[in-house]
Amino acid sequence: MIAPEPFFEPRGTPFSEYHRIRALIDLGHTVDLVTYPFGRDVSMPGLRIFRCARPLLIRDVRIGPSLAKVPLDLTLAFAAIRRAAADRYDAVHSHEEGSIIGVLLALALGVPHLYDMHSSLPQQLTNFEFTKSRILRHLFARMERFVVRRSNVVVVICPHLAKLVSEIEPAVPSVLIENAPGSGDAPLDGSGQRIRAELGIGSETPVVLYTGTFESYQGLDLLFAAARHVLTSRPEVRFVLAGGRPEQIEIARAQAHEAGIHNAVVFAGQRPAEDIPAFLDAANVLVSPRSTGTNTPLKIYQYLRSRRPIVATRLLTHTQVLDDDVAFLTAATADAFAAGIVSALADPARARSVADQARELAETKYSYEAYLARTRQACAYLIRDSAPQVAGGVA
Repeated sequence: MIAPEPFFEPRGTPFSEYHRIRALIDLGHTVDLVTYPFGRDVSMPGLRIFRCARPLLIRDVRIGPSLAKVPLDLTLAFAAIRRAAADRYDAVHSHEEGSIIGVLLALALGVPHLYDMHSSLPQQLTNFEFTKSRILRHLFARMERFVVRRSNVVVVICPHLAKLVSEIEPAVPSVLIENAPGSGDAPLDGSGQRIRAELGIGSETPVVLYTGTFESYQGLDLLFAAARHVLTSRPEVRFVLAGGRPEQIEIARAQAHEAGIHNAVVFAGQRPAEDIPAFLDAANVLVSPRSTGTNTPLKIYQYLRSRRPIVATRLLTHTQVLDDDVAFLTAATADAFAAGIVSALADPARARSVADQARELAETKYSYEAYLARTRQACAYLIRDSAPQVAGGVA
């Protein structure tokens, strides 16, 4: 397995990689992971981790595309080649842009290749505002098509990506495996009291919680604009944001001050994954204000299990998983998003009903058993070019 990320760190793709490995091991496979020189080691029977060399002056890598990834991916390629020369493998399984390394290596070894597609590579350039270069986007699009067409199976995390794979090459099977197990644990009742005390928030104060990164596509500007409207009718509400790097928090803090809502916004900073369930228990409403993108946010699956009402924008990034039965869906405008938050706070009976249905959805469609079944299906396509059918699993 080739993973061009810091493994392990508590963020989207590394979470997904961790649970892919866990499922493969549960199915009886062993995994040699070739990854970046950053992150903490993980101990699992059947897993060996091999880290590539750290390029000079590079000590970390941020989420999304970056110039630091160029030398890192070169050393990652060398590490993968060395590993392939040292042992015999049944297949190559690669993630994100590591797929170009994986496809070429699989062709050289004469073994099948699985592409784990967490996002569209050219779309990443736009989502993370990395470049406006049409040439670079075109090159990434060509690389994506090359990888899909030369893979035996593609694992996708949302229906939009399954459609994209089909458009590129209908003959290549795709298996939809949502990132539900990698999203984190459900909250324990009462655990949020510690968080409220730590943040200086009273037990009766309504809390609207956002968790996740502070990248521009997450829509924090929409959340802050909506907060102004919420506070005109519900001045007692507090908005808690758990996440963000220190420099991003300072920018967000300035934006909140400019919006005139700084007294009602609490920045809790980046927290370990094991702390997030307590934050969910401390909340009255959970929000996902994304206004761009198509991939389903990882946090949505943890939100579903929380027994708290979710307010999210009515866009493909959310509606691939959410509907009006399990969330308060709104237009991606400040007025509409604020109205969704106020409704979730003002109508406890509906909020409970929506949250209960969300929990039921999580425990059925997004259970670990379903995740394991679809992983088994992807492996069958990979090794035998045929697979048993699983309802809703193959696109």
